[in-house]
Amino acid sequence: EVQLVESGGGSVQAGGSLRLSCTASGLGYRSVSMAWFRQTPGKEREGVAAIERGGPTTYADSVKGRFTISQDDAENTLYLQMNSLKSEDTAMYSCAAGRHYSAYSILDDEYTYWGQGTQVTVSS
Repeated sequence: EVQLVESGGGSVQAGGSLRLSCTASGLGYRSVSMAWFRQTPGKEREGVAAIERGGPTTYADSVKGRFTISQDDAENTLYLQMNSLKSEDTAMYSCAAGRHYSAYSILDDEYTYWGQGTQVTVSS
């Protein structure tokens, strides 16, 4: 059984930093790409960052230069380092795993496995 469990969310002031973690189990060959998505009530889910096994990364324009996605294969953990946070970064953040990676877009229908999410709240 595939499980993705996020942690690290919380409340922070604008300009601050948070690091999200996503611990994966049961993925094995099923995953080539992992990604972070975020969603706020009433809005569509937005792809934030993606990474292909082996290193290439993709970022949404809104987070380029502020967020960094990385993974530790030995620990089966995906990370999202978020710096210079803004109030518009407030959302529920979820990690996802799938078998396709794109250097040009991060689309939720390309991902098969999802975590439950962790809330990030940025106050101005």
